[in-house]
Amino acid sequence: MIKPELLSPSGDFECLNSAVKFGADAVYLAGKEFGMRTASANFDNDELKKACEFAHKNNVKVHLTCNTLPRDYEVDRLPAFLEFAEDAGVDAFIIADVGVMELAKKYAPNVDLHVSTQAGVTNHLTANALYNMGAARVVLARELSLNEIASLRAKTPKELEIETFVHGAMCVSFSGRCLISSYMTGRDANRGDCAQPCRWKYHLFEENREGQFFPVEEDGKGTYLYNSRDLCMIEHIPELVKAGVSSLKIEGRAKSSYYVAVTTNAYRHAIDEYMNNPDGFKLPDWIKEETEKISHREYNTGFFFGSEPGQVTDNGGYIRHYDVVAFCEKNNGTECEITQRNKFFVGDTLDVLSPEGVPFNTKCLKLVNENGEEVESAPHAKERLTMTADKPIPAGAVIRIKRM
Repeated sequence: MIKPELLSPSGDFECLNSAVKFGADAVYLAGKEFGMRTASANFDNDELKKACEFAHKNNVKVHLTCNTLPRDYEVDRLPAFLEFAEDAGVDAFIIADVGVMELAKKYAPNVDLHVSTQAGVTNHLTANALYNMGAARVVLARELSLNEIASLRAKTPKELEIETFVHGAMCVSFSGRCLISSYMTGRDANRGDCAQPCRWKYHLFEENREGQFFPVEEDGKGTYLYNSRDLCMIEHIPELVKAGVSSLKIEGRAKSSYYVAVTTNAYRHAIDEYMNNPDGFKLPDWIKEETEKISHREYNTGFFFGSEPGQVTDNGGYIRHYDVVAFCEKNNGTECEITQRNKFFVGDTLDVLSPEGVPFNTKCLKLVNENGEEVESAPHAKERLTMTADKPIPAGAVIRIKRM
């Protein structure tokens, strides 16, 4: 039984820091070109070098997404992009296009090749063919069940690593190959520009009845025709490990550093708990609860157990029970310096996610602003305050509050 890698998203340096601090074995990120998430900040050349240095200093690998399907006019820019990435210290490329794979072998021969989920790998024949072409890892299509993954694993070389998504948003189209955004907005999802029209609310409109909209109702609130649930496999680490998955991947390069911190922390502890006690494993309640403390759509287990992901039909938005209210910058016993992010009050019960990973509750007893004045609330975004709590809050902790 091999301990799987935990692979976390990093849309910017703040997210990278959260991933590293909360236990990722590897991160995946993008440069300014050829990545499938243009909505995230991504990394320019200088930032990419610094990201690799920071990650490697903390024994974390860096996987660079090069997974768009480039057009002919872009191909001439690829050799320099690949060469620079190797020089910067990137450990692996995530690639969807076989032509880009061939270029990577030529211009960045010391970087591992990981085949993106965009390639739609669903069987051992394709996995073996890609391995023979030089792939060190395949990121399997999200549509596979655990039984299918186990079968593929049994029929491929043990040297070929297998990666699967285990948490985050699900695309309504096969392995993310979607044209809806291109047709409706001109923004090409296969080039990182998806406008997410699958999350919109739809009605019928009859051309002779201007201004009258008729819902295609799945319930009384309307219809979200393509709105997939979010994936969450936090309760199924044993099944993933037994199926032979080498890397557990968290979706979310366009999401916040808080999301990265919480999901990385939860899966880090879940993996470690299982590997330390596989025979007597029981997921601690607090780990499952952590996945409810981020904004998310209704969860399910995707296709892993043979069922389709299903749609959220009554809304297009997120479930959100918790707000981040502050970050702890410095600690001095029960007194700490914080940077405020959302309003909270003296007397509030706060939920603290510490760098050690196990959350705890504390009560805000006192707040003092930068002028030395005692205040009853923290109303100003990014204001620095001194807070006294009934328990010590370590530096680097995320401070949250339950809103319902």
